[in-house]
Amino acid sequence: MSEDELLVSRSTHTGTICLNRPKALNSLTLDMVRAFAAALDDFGADPEICAVVVTGAGERGLCAGGDIRALYQARQGNRDQYKTFWREEYELNARIASFPKYYVAVMDGVVMGGGVGISAHGNRRIVTERTRLAMPETGIGFIPDVGGTWLLTRDGGAGIYMALSGSTVGAADAIHVGLADILVDSARLPDLLKQLANIGGRDDVDPVLSSFACLPDVGVLENEKALLDTAMMRESVEEIIAALVDDGSDFARQAASDIYKRSPTSLKLTHELLKRAMAADALGTCLTNEYRAACSLLETHDLYEGIRAAVIDKDHDPRWFPASVEHVPPSLIATLLEGTGDPEPIFRPWKRK
Repeated sequence: MSEDELLVSRSTHTGTICLNRPKALNSLTLDMVRAFAAALDDFGADPEICAVVVTGAGERGLCAGGDIRALYQARQGNRDQYKTFWREEYELNARIASFPKYYVAVMDGVVMGGGVGISAHGNRRIVTERTRLAMPETGIGFIPDVGGTWLLTRDGGAGIYMALSGSTVGAADAIHVGLADILVDSARLPDLLKQLANIGGRDDVDPVLSSFACLPDVGVLENEKALLDTAMMRESVEEIIAALVDDGSDFARQAASDIYKRSPTSLKLTHELLKRAMAADALGTCLTNEYRAACSLLETHDLYEGIRAAVIDKDHDPRWFPASVEHVPPSLIATLLEGTGDPEPIFRPWKRK
């Protein structure tokens, strides 16, 4: 890792972690994950640090996730590096979720995939009018990981819809779904970051954030809450699509179409992971389930075909196999859920003083 890919700094009571790969939309590498984890450990152990602020360099976004182009290029080679990446990334996600101090994530611009993992698990999450947030993995033959199945099943059907469809939402719906807390005008972010860097102690954090907060509008998914809460609770992907088609509204028809275009295998696997997440009592359980599924997907057709269509050839015309959700055998999903037997994430609790 270049020393400049992750910028770590501190003021008297605030630690700052800045992802600094703006040309790559701050996408994460294994070295960045490791440096991030080390910085978080240092800040957590420092009694003078009251808050950690996480940002992304450039004007385009916080983080677009991991480097899927590199994954495609390694499709015929050693894929174990991706198992290591996911294992350590998921360990970091859990570490963030249980961070004992203020964790302020600035989710400005594009926040997708792994970017959600380093932000939405925080306890103070800022969005702006420029925020474009998504877990788009079913569109590339993958799953909403980094704890996405946990995050998207905490509050109604809108999160489940996001997980299946991969749809992008703005600030209002990010707050509605429970992935963010506070809306701030992007033009005011420099002043907000300056004030956070100069806090006198932990009691200053929330008053500073409150002084910059503004009221969000009602988002698209919030407007469709009744429909999504009903349709997304059906027992299968096929029944969810049918419920949307039967509703007949413009939104519902488009939603059904968007879901149906995703990888059928990913849809069925994601839906099973979501059901397990709804019954889970801890984030770690979901991360472990996601890890097993992710490792299994390294051996599947749809993952590489999805990446090809989306980012390599960019024809946006993937040839999924099986070609429809009706033809995905339950035995395939059961096998994918079992994992590959590789070492699984280990979640370390913070030491309480």
